[in-house]
Parts: sequence; C-alpha cells; structure tokens
Amino acid sequence: MSNSPSFSLSRNSFGQLCLKDNLGVIHEQVVPVRAFPISQPDQGIALVDRDGHELVWLENLDQISLENKSFIEEELAQREFMPVLKRIDGVSSFATPSTWTVDTSRGLTSFVLKGEEDIRRINKHMYLIADNHGVQYLIEDIQSLDKHSRRLLDRFL
Repeated sequence: MSNSPSFSLSRNSFGQLCLKDNLGVIHEQVVPVRAFPISQPDQGIALVDRDGHELVWLENLDQISLENKSFIEEELAQREFMPVLKRIDGVSSFATPSTWTVDTSRGLTSFVLKGEEDIRRINKHMYLIADNHGVQYLIEDIQSLDKHSRRLLDRFL
C-alpha cells in the first residue's frame, strides 16, 4: 500500500465505522487494530473488515486526514480500556490468587490476580497486570509508584 492511503471513513446508521476505498467500494464494520498498542500506539495501525482482512495499513496516524484520524481515535477509545495503575493500596495475600485494592486513572477498584504470570514486564519501567476478567492495568513507570506500592509489587515479581 502507498505511503499516503486514499480512503475515507464514516459511520453508518448503526454507528459502525465504514471505509470507502480508492475504488469507491464501501466496507462496513471496519475495525482499527494497533500493532503495538503500548509501545507505539500511533504507529502501525491496520484497518480490517468484519472478517479480519486488512483493508489499509497505516505506518503512522499523521499520514491521514484529521477527519479520518478522528474516526480512528474515537473507535480505538471505545474498544480499548486500559486503566493506568497509580497506587497499590493493599493485597489480600502474597499467595495467588489474591485480591488487590488499587487506585487507577479511572478511580479506586479491586481485582483478583490469578497468578504471578499475569504480571508482564513490557520494558525496564513499564508493566501490565491482567486481572481474572482480562482487564489490563498499565504501570507506566514503576519508579513513579510510591514506596509502599513498589514493595507490594516486588513481592509478586
């Protein structure tokens, strides 16, 4: 595909994302998918049809119109839910499964950690924690956590 893809996005009467390609063909129920959602969220985005076939590959969101970029960002925001973990208030047990009480970018909550393998290191400072329902909590920088939170987290690493 070219460096500057030619397409336009809109929504149908059901609110679903639609793509009109450079041949005038309209594809309904289009879904944007990030290749690297955490490390490079604005790079490597595929627009796929309802069957998962790639329609457009975008190296970077800056290569498309502001209107198309807006549609993609809205769709991604609706689909992606990843609260940022700000503080760990407590854990029920240092053995898993354990219930964690945390403060996130979305407010206070608690979740069950099934096992230590559900804490994944992304890079030197960034971690992802998956709860028993599959919700992913992002720790953007482990060094930004308070001492109490780091101490609790260290018990599981």
